[in-house]
Amino acid sequence: MGLLNKIFKGDGEETKEKSKFPWTDFTDKDQITIAKEESKDKLIGIFKHSTRCGISRMVLKNFEKQYEENENTKLYFLDLVKHREVSNAVADELSVRHESPQFIVLSDEKVVHSSSHQDIDAAKLKELN
Repeated sequence: MGLLNKIFKGDGEETKEKSKFPWTDFTDKDQITIAKEESKDKLIGIFKHSTRCGISRMVLKNFEKQYEENENTKLYFLDLVKHREVSNAVADELSVRHESPQFIVLSDEKVVHSSSHQDIDAAKLKELN
């Protein structure tokens, strides 16, 4: 099982490398209001990720490889395992069905895009900008 745990990070202790990617941690329900407010000036992306899921890990890595940094975009990272109640609040307050992994984009306080699993594509941000 050691090899499978290394491949799929089955222990749930996966960490993202903050120095290499411009994620802002999404850890509190109050950040929903903040993100909506920020979306008046720029695109806001919320990546909901399960640290216990190999598919979610693969989608996250692909997203990070595809993403081209843009000053008109801010990205939030929501760890579903550590912050399930926050994830539920995001689904409720933004009226988006919960999925994992999931990428939600806000503009002018509204959800303008939502995708999950292999449909998550960083190129969508370029289209929406």
